Amino acid sequence: MVDELTDEVPPIVRVLVVDDQVMVRLGFVLVLGNEPGLEVVGEAGDGRTAVTMTRALRPDVVLMDIRMPGLDGIAATRQILADPETSATKVVVLTTFDDEEYVFESLAAGASGFLLKDVEPQGLVDAVRQVVRGDRLLAPAVTRQVVSRYIALERSAREGGESPSDQGQALAEALSPRELEIWLLLAEGHSNRRIARTLGITENTVKGHVSALLVKLGVVSRVQAVVLAYRAGIVR
Repeated sequence: MVDELTDEVPPIVRVLVVDDQVMVRLGFVLVLGNEPGLEVVGEAGDGRTAVTMTRALRPDVVLMDIRMPGLDGIAATRQILADPETSATKVVVLTTFDDEEYVFESLAAGASGFLLKDVEPQGLVDAVRQVVRGDRLLAPAVTRQVVSRYIALERSAREGGESPSDQGQALAEALSPRELEIWLLLAEGHSNRRIARTLGITENTVKGHVSALLVKLGVVSRVQAVVLAYRAGIVR
């Protein structure tokens, strides 16, 4: 299941806040609960509860802490996005710089984006709306660090097999010229709206191309598509 792409935010965006630290959770709830158009539908203090509440409440966005007792945020994200009934939910991982290695694992789990826990209130609100629109979401302060470190670890661990350049060439050849253009623009961090303006096409056309692109690349989210572009040497 690939990301469900839309540039339209629903009238009320429903959010589930998951963090084992009560004060952190309360802070996010207060910020989001006071914002018009956003509704906090529930709180959870561990991953297992998060999975259960997501199935019951069907939030649009889950703000997911990584380090939690029992089922951690990565495993919870994987379960939520693997379930056909909840796979359209956007999961935004809440992280700190100390969580770097866990962030890498979250990429594979299909998280739609990442935010630092010390994000400003308006940044949190904007992030929730942004991810619902289907835009790539990586906190600016950690984007380069996360992507470059992730790729470096993969390359150092790779023994034989297909080289990044060979992989990149094979992937590029499997895409149409338009899909390749859109992949490059995604890797630069552009939204559907900006891609449409850049290429002179409609946003609905961009959505169709992105959906097809994710399937051809064998990834489940725009974030994974971006990492793959760097890993395969399509962009640097």
